[in-house]
Formats: sequence, structure tokens, C-alpha cells
Amino acid sequence: MTQTLTPDSWQYRALNAVNPGLSYLSDALIELVKDGHPIVAGSADLQYSNGLNRFAEAYPERYVQFGISEQNMVSTAAGLATTGYMPFVATFASFMGLLCCEQIRMDVAYTKLPVRLIGHHTGISLGFYGTSHHATEDISTMRAIAGLTIVSPADGAQLAAAIKASVHWPEPIYFRIGRGRDPKVYEDGVSFEFGRAIEHSIGNDLNIVACGITVSGALQAAEALREQGISVGVIDMPTIKPLDRDAVLKAARSAPQLLTVEEHNVLGGLGSAVAEVLTDVGSGTRLRRHGIYDEYSLIAPPTTLYQHYQLDAAGIEAVALEQLGA
Repeated sequence: MTQTLTPDSWQYRALNAVNPGLSYLSDALIELVKDGHPIVAGSADLQYSNGLNRFAEAYPERYVQFGISEQNMVSTAAGLATTGYMPFVATFASFMGLLCCEQIRMDVAYTKLPVRLIGHHTGISLGFYGTSHHATEDISTMRAIAGLTIVSPADGAQLAAAIKASVHWPEPIYFRIGRGRDPKVYEDGVSFEFGRAIEHSIGNDLNIVACGITVSGALQAAEALREQGISVGVIDMPTIKPLDRDAVLKAARSAPQLLTVEEHNVLGGLGSAVAEVLTDVGSGTRLRRHGIYDEYSLIAPPTTLYQHYQLDAAGIEAVALEQLGA
């Protein structure tokens, strides 16, 4: 007997109403299809968690519901890419960046196929789902795969801009995105360029390099620090690979101290990428890598976890003051 699903049959069906950021992914893909691009999309039983239900409703013939078979989804996306399509496939970042690592490495990156991998609910944003669903190692895992671009947008508007720009990018891409409740940083229609940082300001005492959801907190923290007479700059690094080396070196020349902030293990992520740039040129700038300090994250509501790990505005401000010795 087949049961007809109703809008009230499962809680995820209402997520788009309360998580407006979930609309950006589908809306961008729908626009690309209208523009004539060969877009197809798929999800591993999470279309209501990532907003792809909107795309599925608009173009059901271009959408595949893979069920709970994430590795098969990635391999199938690679196959679709060989036939001229540009696949966008999505699941929780903990599954995409870790469970599917082998398929991403061999089926997608090694073959240099234009597959777009969406890892959503990244970092600790799944809260009570626990350590198995938290993704605090995915940047380091994906960054070690040759030929794979990594993008960590600050909000929905920047995600949409990156999605649209991706149709002209030759390499496979791993998009690391949040849960649709990301604080607004950019206006709709913002421009995006792969490998280019966004310089919000440059400080003489400290420059903060952030990515993803921590950009909003870094901007608020910098404002609070300036009110205390401290010259602080903020650089948004949405493309973690390839990293904007020039932006890092400019920030290092301008201030004696750098602070990287990421919703990720401090090992192997944005902080490590920045450290590699500084080491390569022998920079004497002092760097502090702030994030999850090489531990398995706790289980709690996301906002509580952001406070605990000092990844909110107040926490970033406190870490910066500690670094400055203030």
C-alpha cells in the first residue's frame, strides 16, 4: 500500500520556511537551468534539509533522489558528468567529506570531472545529532585531494554567487555550507571569483582571516575591538583551495599578528593553509589558528556549541584580545 505524503508528514518539509538560507542553492540552480546550462542535481534523502526540494519541484526530470547511498551518489554524479551534464549532489558534510572521500578522490577529482559536491550542515551545525554528524575534518580531507577546489561561503548570497560562477570553473568543487540560518553578510547578487579573498578591512595590529559562518562573527568582533582602540582587519577567505596567497601576505605585511577562525579542526584546515603560505615566504608574522582544538566536538544546540568553542562574535573577540595580550 502506498501512502501519500502530505506537507505535514515530516518535519523537514517545513524547514525552508524557517531556514531561508536553504533557498539559495535551489534558486541558483534553477536560474542556471533557465540560462541553458546542463545542470542536474541529486541528494541522499536530504532534499528538505538542503533545500533541493525546490529544484526537484521545478525540474523533476533533472533531479535524482538517491536515498541513503551517498557513495553511490558521488560515483553516479561522476558518470553523469562524462555525458555532458554538470551534476550538483548534496548530503551532510560529515558524509560527503568523509564517507565519500574515496569516491571523490578516484571517480571525481582524479578524472577531473565537473562535479559539484555540496557538503551542508558543516562543522558543528548539526548540534544534537552528535559527533558522527559533525564535520570538523572535511576541509583537511578534501584539501589533500589533488585538483579539488574547496569553497566555504559566508552566507546564502555568497553561496548563490559561487554556484553561478562554478559553471565556468573547470575543476570539481567541494562546497562547504551551513544549515540555512547563517547570518547575512552579503547582499543578493554579490560577485564571486574563485581563488579571490574579500578584504573587508586591513588592520595595523591584527588581521582576522575567516571562512564560512565565522565571517559574520569576525566582522562583529573586529568592530568591538576597534571601539577599544585596536586596529583590526577582516579578510573573508571563501575559497580555501586555491588559497588567495596575495591576500594572506598583504595581511601579514600590514600587521604583526594574524588570527584564522574556522568551524573546523585547527589541524589541516584554513589555519594550516595560511600557515603554509607564511612558512613558504619566511614571514615573521605571528599566527594563531582558532577553531576546534583537535578534539571530537560536544553534543548540544549549535548556538551553544559556537559559544563553547568561542566561534561566535564574543568568543572571537576574546581570543583576539588574548592573542594581543590585552
